Amino acid sequence: MGIVEIARGNVVLMVVPSDLGRPLPGIVVQADELTADLSTLLICPVSSDLQGRLLLRPVIEPAPENGLRLPLREAFTAATGRFASQGIAVADASEALAAFFADRLKVQQREAGVRHDLIDAVFSLGDEDDLVRLLARVRALQAFIASADGGDLLTGYKRAANILRKENWNAVDGAAAAPSYALEPQEAALIAALDAAGPKARSAVENEDFEDAMAALASLRAPVDAFFDHVTVNDADPLKREARLTLLARIRDAVHGVADFSRIEG
Repeated sequence: MGIVEIARGNVVLMVVPSDLGRPLPGIVVQADELTADLSTLLICPVSSDLQGRLLLRPVIEPAPENGLRLPLREAFTAATGRFASQGIAVADASEALAAFFADRLKVQQREAGVRHDLIDAVFSLGDEDDLVRLLARVRALQAFIASADGGDLLTGYKRAANILRKENWNAVDGAAAAPSYALEPQEAALIAALDAAGPKARSAVENEDFEDAMAALASLRAPVDAFFDHVTVNDADPLKREARLTLLARIRDAVHGVADFSRIEG
């Protein structure tokens, strides 16, 4: 059976046994794609007759399969607004509630084999509170970290982060003007890799192509390893030291475009 051309919100005619074959209008409350995998179709009947009916209260759960989304902070803000419209003062607890949901999600996903630290790594960025997107991003991250490229990049990231912390290098944005000295080959290769990987990863995340985002990060693995093997970060030349610390900050920033690797264990 192919895809049936019925989507949520469509008005359809339906016939039910209790109406003696008389067609009645109804509104489809269902996933956009109906395939052979689905054995039922949920339709809300519409009638002008005032009759006592059983309360229809379907459970509508956001999931990748049905395409429904529920950004948590947006929902909390709307709920707070409803209270305010009724003259009830309610403190903004959006962040606390979001953190609570994140903790509950860790417990709920543990049985599915999803690592709690990876949920932290994505949620802590503060730009991801849509649970459907978040879990898709976390699953892609888990597969990446389990790979050789992911494990090695995690090691390189932690090395870069440790150096930045010890040097108290607090550059908010790693982008900087091109160094005025002659670059080491590995240094130039890393700059080129970051120039390509950073935008690709950000674009992939925006388009919800999380596997592509991980592939963009994977392209940094070899240049990062080569940089640490052949280039001295804390060079005696202050210009080289500053430029190379800024380069480490660019590694951190590129990775944080996908997930906060500092939250990842191991």
